[in-house]
Amino acid sequence: MQSSRFLGMIVVTAALLLAGCRDQGSGPLAISAIGGPPELANPNLRPLAPPSTFLLEATAQGLVRFDATGQVEPALAQSWIVSDDGLRYTFRLSRVTWSDGSAVTAEQVVERLRASFSRASRNPLKPVLGAIADIEPMTDDVLEISLRAPRPNFLQLLAAPEMAILRAGRGTGPYRAARSDGAITLRLPDEEDAEPDEAAAPQIVLRGERAARAVARFASGSADAVIGGTLGDLPIAAAAEPRGNALRFDPVAGLFGLVPVRDDGPVADPLVRRALSMAIDREAIVAAIGVPDLQPRATIVPLGVAELPAPATPDWSASPLPMRRTLAAQVIAAQDGGRPRIRIEMPDGFGYRVLFAHIRRDWRAIGVEAERVAPGNAADLRLIDRVAPASLASWYVRAFRCGEVPICQPEADAMMDAARTTQDMNERASLLAGADRMLTDASLFIPVTAPVRWSLVSPRLTGFQPNPFAIRAAGSLLANQP
Repeated sequence: MQSSRFLGMIVVTAALLLAGCRDQGSGPLAISAIGGPPELANPNLRPLAPPSTFLLEATAQGLVRFDATGQVEPALAQSWIVSDDGLRYTFRLSRVTWSDGSAVTAEQVVERLRASFSRASRNPLKPVLGAIADIEPMTDDVLEISLRAPRPNFLQLLAAPEMAILRAGRGTGPYRAARSDGAITLRLPDEEDAEPDEAAAPQIVLRGERAARAVARFASGSADAVIGGTLGDLPIAAAAEPRGNALRFDPVAGLFGLVPVRDDGPVADPLVRRALSMAIDREAIVAAIGVPDLQPRATIVPLGVAELPAPATPDWSASPLPMRRTLAAQVIAAQDGGRPRIRIEMPDGFGYRVLFAHIRRDWRAIGVEAERVAPGNAADLRLIDRVAPASLASWYVRAFRCGEVPICQPEADAMMDAARTTQDMNERASLLAGADRMLTDASLFIPVTAPVRWSLVSPRLTGFQPNPFAIRAAGSLLANQP
């Protein structure tokens, strides 16, 4: 309660300082994205923070993109055809130009797509892009992607911002960007305008800033939206007491829980990992978070993924919490070295502190001491907070392949490899289910719930809609704007 009042005072004070900066409801849309300054970064080289993701989506299209609701729509590709066997996707490009006015060719697009899953790529989608067997330009405006085996929802991967096509650090729009007073201005150029005219009125002003300042800017009426919110900064948004339905939550799926970051110490023992997972009161954590429709989860793969409609559940999941804790305490008591201390690498943020406080309380009940450490410090477990880019069971299980995590199951990797190449969708589902069961039985991941993604939205953004991928398309925000 005291923390909530303290946060509220911070937001109110900052809002008063920012008040009067802008006439609410007029001028370009002011968007505050939580994170550092927005940069048009190459997603094959480093991860993207929300400000850079928004900028990339606005200024660099992929073959397809997500609309406001998370449905796939044309972007660079004006149309596409999928072969009857689901192995070939043929795309015909629109007549699109780079920001310097030169035409986009299929060969250029192919080059950039190949780079996304090259050996040197650090693109976060690389583990699931291995489904691609080849990409070839057929003509100047037609290209073909061949898959090793059919993939449901493959277009969702291509629509992710990380699959945007860049060339020499520039995209194809539709928006053009310019820097102004510490912010990025975005506007749609005139038909013959190759470069942004900084004197022309922008449609969007984008800032990257800390959560407290972003929320304060919204509370003062100086911003029309705050995007990129996570559980870590949710208490800041709640403390501002936004009116009506200004606080919106995306119905995202993904991974939110703890994974080992070392192959020695207490967490190297699967029985200890199982005991730690058994002891967590997920219902209490979800209640404390207070997000509508958020559900506790004890599975790696959530319900509703078509490839794996019945994900593996831990053998203890149906047992009452007191029974689970009794069994977990017995496992911990049998360990050598006395009361174990488990370090959890977790970002700072009031919401993450709430999460840690619950985990520490739950583990103390079974004789384990938990310590929260900042990212980059020595730890035993790390919090994963990732939104799934597509509804693919393979994305979930491949996060725990050997090479991705220090403790793994080679047999599960073999099943994933076989699932990647089989032409039989039933066999693929069976192989992924087998890998999921192995990972679950080994307690290689301690799930808690789904990721939390939130935004603050003013009534001016009539085109804003929550979606399953937390993608904020610049064009959709401007929908129905005067």
